[in-house]
Amino acid sequence: MRFDILSIFPEMFVPLMNYGIIGQAVKRGQIKISLVNIRDFGEGPHLMTDDRPFGGGDGMIMKPGPIFRALESIPRVKGDRKVILLTPQGQLFNQSIARSLTKLKQIVLVCGRYEGVDERVRSRYVDMELSVGDYILTGGELAAMIIVEVVSRLIPGILGGASSNIEESFENYFLEYPQFTRPRVFQGEGVPSVLLSGDHERVRLWRRTQSIKRTLERRPDLLEKAHLSEKDRPILEELKQKQGKLSALSNWESGPDKNASH
Repeated sequence: MRFDILSIFPEMFVPLMNYGIIGQAVKRGQIKISLVNIRDFGEGPHLMTDDRPFGGGDGMIMKPGPIFRALESIPRVKGDRKVILLTPQGQLFNQSIARSLTKLKQIVLVCGRYEGVDERVRSRYVDMELSVGDYILTGGELAAMIIVEVVSRLIPGILGGASSNIEESFENYFLEYPQFTRPRVFQGEGVPSVLLSGDHERVRLWRRTQSIKRTLERRPDLLEKAHLSEKDRPILEELKQKQGKLSALSNWESGPDKNASH
């Protein structure tokens, strides 16, 4: 896969390309990251890439011309590609979207800055708008890095093990089960005995139960989208019943003293 990243600060991406999983994938030729400096396509003697907004208001807006010329400079590879604008107004990026993007051969990421980009960039050149969360960043560079890493991890061979990314959080809309390593006991807390049993089926069932339990406790909204098997449903129902009993007990204990005199 090829990633083309348009930014006025392309040097921010150099560490991403040289370290960790992404750096190794670049060295092995599994992915290619091409950096395009929008300033190289700026206007006038100062290579301007932004200007004041029509209609007044604070801040500056990125001009459409430099972005268009930067996009035109990018060679197209054979296969499907998308031009993606990083913007708080975009669709919320998630694991499902990331998996759909792995079907592409080329992803072009446009990093906005200042108060945003001229609307004609979005309407004329952009195929998809993405946001990485309901908060404000100074620019789209950090968001672009997140998308490159998340999508790259899903490309076969980049993580090594065939199932390395299948059992991670948000795959199939479940959070990952608790993980343990040596030592067996740390500061008085031991590893669950089932993980030391050598019984692979018991371990598998424990992990699946813990994954469902953690999702129910921390992100119950994900369960509406989760892919529940016939074996998962009774586990979830039992956990819900236990959760309901604990909630009822907590409410009773925190309620008014029924023995108090009035």
